[in-house]
Amino acid sequence: MRTVVDSVVVGGGLLGSALAWMLARDGADVVLLERDQLNQHASGQNAGSLHFQLEYRMVEHGLDAARQAAEAMPLHLDAAAHWARLADELGESVGVVQNGGLMLAENAEQAGVLERKAELERSWGLDVSLLDGDEVRSIAPYLSQSVVAAAFCPIEGKADTRRAGPALARGAERLGASIHTRTKVTAIRRDGFAWRVDTSSIEADGRATERSFHAQTVMLAGGVWTSELGAMLDVHLSTIPLALTMSVTAKTPAFIPHLVQHAGTRLSLKQSSDGTVLIGGGWPALLATDADGRPDLSARPRLMEESVAGNALAAMRVVPALAPLPVLRTWVGTTTVTPDQLPLAGEVPGRAGVFVATGGSAFTLGPSFARILADLAQGRSTAIEMAPYQPLRFGGLAHV
Repeated sequence: MRTVVDSVVVGGGLLGSALAWMLARDGADVVLLERDQLNQHASGQNAGSLHFQLEYRMVEHGLDAARQAAEAMPLHLDAAAHWARLADELGESVGVVQNGGLMLAENAEQAGVLERKAELERSWGLDVSLLDGDEVRSIAPYLSQSVVAAAFCPIEGKADTRRAGPALARGAERLGASIHTRTKVTAIRRDGFAWRVDTSSIEADGRATERSFHAQTVMLAGGVWTSELGAMLDVHLSTIPLALTMSVTAKTPAFIPHLVQHAGTRLSLKQSSDGTVLIGGGWPALLATDADGRPDLSARPRLMEESVAGNALAAMRVVPALAPLPVLRTWVGTTTVTPDQLPLAGEVPGRAGVFVATGGSAFTLGPSFARILADLAQGRSTAIEMAPYQPLRFGGLAHV
């Protein structure tokens, strides 16, 4: 079975759904292909943090590494603006709350990190202010006396991961996009003047159906499967899959209005609209591996006890009121980073009409990634210089 469309989007998470919506809004005939169910993987399993400050993983290795990570700041500023207006443009809530974010320090060394980080961020145009311990507790009385300083960014916040991706997918469908779930991409290759994307779908009755789509543009929004998709195109899209730990507490009356992270340890926490507190921040879990020792992305990662305990202790140390709250669930989500912490984003060199975005703070940057790739697909210029995020900058150049 053969179908001709303007664009094929591979991946049904937040980014893929946003791409399908934006492309359809531009008048394109779009098909979205998701190997499992919409929002099933990273976009639905993360905590929904909208981090615009540099995160701990970006500053833990010193100022030079932070400077490199800060090259993504134009994308972060662009994403902040997109998130603020997304619900109005979509006509449906995505659960965005931007009450500001705090990055905490518990000693003088960490406070110094905040000072250097804030100076760097302000040089890129991010609004960040430094507060001493008393000042931060005046706006965040839930913080412990151990907090000696904080960096405050007023545009940080959160989105509802259960609502954002599905809402964008519904928006795409309202504009005529066709969405196929339980549909795995098996090959991508050039076929005359178009790209051919072969798929295998599992029907409701268990039958497998083979189908191909022909399109002028292909959008790779497959998250942890990005490198696998790149291999179908004979290019090396260098990504590193990670498995990360998150927990959610029982409901409690609202007392944390901010997004909270830490300058000296892996920690990110926030309170959701239903009163639960989501706790994460990058504590690792174990990816499954195949017989050759390579990550098996189809298998469920495993929790590490030391990560669960370390994450909980870090949270309770700075927010003591969390200590008596029962933890309802702890789980593992997957994400991708790159060797230099910057995203892969843009058109794939040597593969005209194929575009990719992944890495970095992918959930936060999703709307910005989508707008940029949609603009490139339509032949429009982008407001952001994309050279630092060139998809093949780590090698693996395409054979033309």
